[in-house]
Amino acid sequence: MPEIIFNGPEGRLEGRYQRAKEDNAPIALILHPHPQFGGTMNDKITYEMYHMFARRGFAVMRFNFRGVGKSEGEYDQGQGELSDAATALDYLQSLNPAAPFAWVGGFSFGAYVGMQLLMRRPEIVGFISVSAAANLFDFSFLAPCPSSGVVLHGTGDKICPPELTRDVMAKTRTQKGRRIEFQTIEGADHFFSQHEEELMKAAAAYLDRRLEEPPEGHLFTD
Repeated sequence: MPEIIFNGPEGRLEGRYQRAKEDNAPIALILHPHPQFGGTMNDKITYEMYHMFARRGFAVMRFNFRGVGKSEGEYDQGQGELSDAATALDYLQSLNPAAPFAWVGGFSFGAYVGMQLLMRRPEIVGFISVSAAANLFDFSFLAPCPSSGVVLHGTGDKICPPELTRDVMAKTRTQKGRRIEFQTIEGADHFFSQHEEELMKAAAAYLDRRLEEPPEGHLFTD
C-alpha cells in the first residue's frame, strides 16, 4: 500500500495506491467524506472500499482532497475537490494505460463528488455511492446518468433520511441500458456505525454481480 504524492490543481495531493497483478486490470478511485468534518482517505469505509476493489484485481487508489493530511490547498466547496478527483483519475490512468474501464466509489461527500466525476468521464462504467445525502447536495446534475451503480443508505440515517435520497435517485433519468439501484441497510446511521460489515457485504455483492456482466461504457482511448 505505497504512499504516493502527485501534482493536483492547487498543489501536491497525497494518496495510497495498490497496483494490480495484471497490466490490463480495471481501475477504481475511492473518495472520502467531507474534509471539514473529519473526512480523510483513512476513513474506515473509504479504506474498506479500497481493499474491496483491490481484492477483486483492480488497480485502486484513494487520496486526500486538498487541505487534508499532506494534500496542499484549501477546501473549495466541492468544485475544487471535483478537480482533485479528475486529476487523481488522470494520474491513475497514467499508471495503468491498458486498463479497460474504471469504477468510482465514494462515501457521503465523496459520493457527491464521485457522481459528478462520472458525468464527465465516460470510462467510468460503475459506481458505489454510500450515504449520498440528497438533502445536503444537489444531485440534479444526473441528467441523465451515464453509468449504472448502486446507492447504499442506512435506514437510521439522521443526517439524510433514506427516503429523500431514494426519491431523488428514482427520479433520475439514465441513459439507455443504465440503472441506478438503491439499497438500504436496516438500522444503520449515516456513518454505518456498527454496520460496516453489512454495508461492505452489500457493496461487494453488487460489485461481484456487475463484474460477471459484460462491461458497459467506453474503453479508454489515446
